[in-house]
Amino acid sequence: MTVPLYQHVYDTIIARIVSGDLGPGAMLPSEIDLGRELGVSQGTARKALSALEQRGILQRRQGRGTFVATTTPESDHFHFFRLRRADGSEATPTLESETVTRRAATAYEKEKFSEGEVFEILRGRSIDGKTIVREISAVPTSLFPGLVDRSPLPNALYALYQQSYGIVIAEADEQLHAVLATEDDVAMMNVPIGSPLIEVRRTATDISDRIVELRLSRYLTGDLHYAVTLR
Repeated sequence: MTVPLYQHVYDTIIARIVSGDLGPGAMLPSEIDLGRELGVSQGTARKALSALEQRGILQRRQGRGTFVATTTPESDHFHFFRLRRADGSEATPTLESETVTRRAATAYEKEKFSEGEVFEILRGRSIDGKTIVREISAVPTSLFPGLVDRSPLPNALYALYQQSYGIVIAEADEQLHAVLATEDDVAMMNVPIGSPLIEVRRTATDISDRIVELRLSRYLTGDLHYAVTLR
């Protein structure tokens, strides 16, 4: 099967970002220069850059050029933390507690990561002084060397993933369930056992379509709501 020319350009840029040749905020060559380098037309280079921009991997700045998008704490929370207040405004979480440990991967994690050990990040997050989120993230140790020694980690993990490990989260698929609070939830969120919670299971992939994080979050929403926009 013949790969379209623009796909070759697209894949080349992705490979350069993943390898670290193009870091966060790096400026790309112009469409003309990129086309010349890769042996394609300016229009083909433009099509690839537009596709990457639509995925949020690149950013075009009028009059300045095209750059590798940078994950900031603000963009991390906006895109990946979905609790909102009644008026639709963001409910910015505060990190209250954290433990980072290295452990053997579960059977499910082995299947998704194709390796036997993970770093587990257990966190409690609060809104307005009340802990309402219990969050467990698992990441493969091979992609995040030394992570356990970086604790305490910053509030926004995806900004850390990009800036320290060159891993750009491109997509997060989530499954929501209604659950009842367990003893672990009670200990962290100080709620009666059996209280209704929202459980969100997330599978996060990077720009090369690798699964790089599995996250389970349990929310005591109260006056907040979990907001999702469908298009």
